[in-house]
Amino acid sequence: MKRENYYTKRNIEDIDKIGELLEQLPSFCEDYFLGIESRTSCQTRLKYAYDLRIFFDFLCKKRYKNCTITDLNLRHLEGVSHHDIELFLSYLSHYRFNDKHLSCDERAKARKLSAVRAMFKYFFNKGMIEVDNSAKVPTPKLHDKEIIRLDADEVSELISVAESGNGLSRHAVGYHNKTKIRDTAILTLFLGTGIRISELVGLDNDSFDFSENSFLVTRKGGNQAILYFSNEVKYALQEYIAEKSNDPKVPETENAFFLSMQYKRINVRSVEILVKKYSKMVSPLKKITPHKLRSTYGTRLYNETGDIYIVADVLGHRDVNTTKKHYAAITQENRRRVAEAVKLRADTPPPVFEDTDESQE
Repeated sequence: MKRENYYTKRNIEDIDKIGELLEQLPSFCEDYFLGIESRTSCQTRLKYAYDLRIFFDFLCKKRYKNCTITDLNLRHLEGVSHHDIELFLSYLSHYRFNDKHLSCDERAKARKLSAVRAMFKYFFNKGMIEVDNSAKVPTPKLHDKEIIRLDADEVSELISVAESGNGLSRHAVGYHNKTKIRDTAILTLFLGTGIRISELVGLDNDSFDFSENSFLVTRKGGNQAILYFSNEVKYALQEYIAEKSNDPKVPETENAFFLSMQYKRINVRSVEILVKKYSKMVSPLKKITPHKLRSTYGTRLYNETGDIYIVADVLGHRDVNTTKKHYAAITQENRRRVAEAVKLRADTPPPVFEDTDESQE
């Protein structure tokens, strides 16, 4: 099916990258990645491969200094203590890899620890190592991040800026005239449905049913779901479709819905750049990404419906606790609204402050 082409191609590319990385990793990693293939996605395994490459590089620099990464074997793995792994987490705060100085925040450290634990657990459960010291290392404490989203007036202004191009540089205006209808459709779809960037990039021309105001997306893990959109989103999408149908440069064989200026399927990086470009003009102090637009939609949907379960379903969350954490948080607006809800004394007039000489100094 044409709809599967994008995801099939992406998986093939990921598998090729994993194969390249395996040549740089210890030989036992081939058994590991084969063993987890049936219960993990290609993208998950690729991330594991990148994280494990950094872990093994650390071991060769700090623990087994006379070894290269490909020299490591399961006996070396068995000799890794929980203290070594704790040193690894500390090392990740500031480290050097491929001649680059890098650093990880607490969440990046937790992800890398998860990759290391999964590997140790696999070989321990298989009886290929006798001890799993990674299980003794606690996950770094994760502090709650401030949830950044756009306010209602910022949402309206963002779409207006994408339509008009007001505030863009003279150079940027030239490109904007060619992409404004597409960019407006992309932002409107993000803000009107809360889909992920990977879901948006993967959309095809035949993903939409405008008689039902619905479209088919491929979720994380490969499952498909039918979502619905408002007439406001419909009009933005149809305007973009009309523009494409009148453009003779659009290849007849290209089934991708959103196209780049090279008339190929738009990629994730290009979408991230356009979201950043317009959002900086609307809200320069907020670091807005496609995921923040998803958060904006999720929060507004929860405020309108009060139903955390429908929000979780629409956003494609497997665990409703994820939804509760991110979209049912108390906002500044709610805090202001309830400030006067609790009365300490009935019918107490507000205090009157008189100016004094001291206050005027």
